[in-house]
Amino acid sequence: MTTLLIVLLAGIAAGALNSVGGGGSFVAFPALVAVGVGAVTANAATTVALLPGGLASLWVYRRDLEPIPSTSIPVLTWTSVIGGAFGAGLLLTLPSESFDALVPWLLAFATFVLAFGRKIAKSLRTRVAGRPTIVAGQLLLSLYGGYFGGASGLMMVAFWSVAASIDPGRLNPLRMSQMAAIYLTAGAVFLVASDILTEWLKLVLMFTGAIIGGFGGATIARQLSTRTIRGIVVASAAAMTVGYFVITS
Repeated sequence: MTTLLIVLLAGIAAGALNSVGGGGSFVAFPALVAVGVGAVTANAATTVALLPGGLASLWVYRRDLEPIPSTSIPVLTWTSVIGGAFGAGLLLTLPSESFDALVPWLLAFATFVLAFGRKIAKSLRTRVAGRPTIVAGQLLLSLYGGYFGGASGLMMVAFWSVAASIDPGRLNPLRMSQMAAIYLTAGAVFLVASDILTEWLKLVLMFTGAIIGGFGGATIARQLSTRTIRGIVVASAAAMTVGYFVITS
């Protein structure tokens, strides 16, 4: 019962974090690994379990959704769909030992982007622009999102703010829509081709928690300042990264 409660609470926290500003994988993935799920299976299960929470958050944000300059939402979404599917395929075809070795460093890299992405974006602003650049960058980020996903939404926001010269504070609804597209196609691949259904009870519990956290978190997030949201996400990401290094050491 303790294990199942941990999974449920991790789902709620992950769904809430994703709706607020991203980083839900930093809670869901280490929690599944901590209760005995293998790293590759845990990553696939995280993608599937967090999808409904993302859709719940997107429903709350639906009236705030707007495109970025020079690139339509359909073009961006199809790019995310393709990248997410290929990223999921890479996760399932590459040796699991490769993923096990990469995970701590992917977490650390993603945490770095969360913490310093805004400064990097600001220093690069106006040096990158145009639809081809945005589509190419979105494809790479979606590929990463399908393969691992940690902080991929935050990376998108940083990239869009640079490439399109747009205020990052306006991009949360678009981030939710693109993460939903990535999770949808990657999750479909994982359901068909991975072994996540062997952990069906944990999957259902995290799935349920993510819906609760996603809807509730998005409702609350609309009332919080950008600075507060960013602080919550960065702190949780750093804590979970350190925790994962401890768990796997």
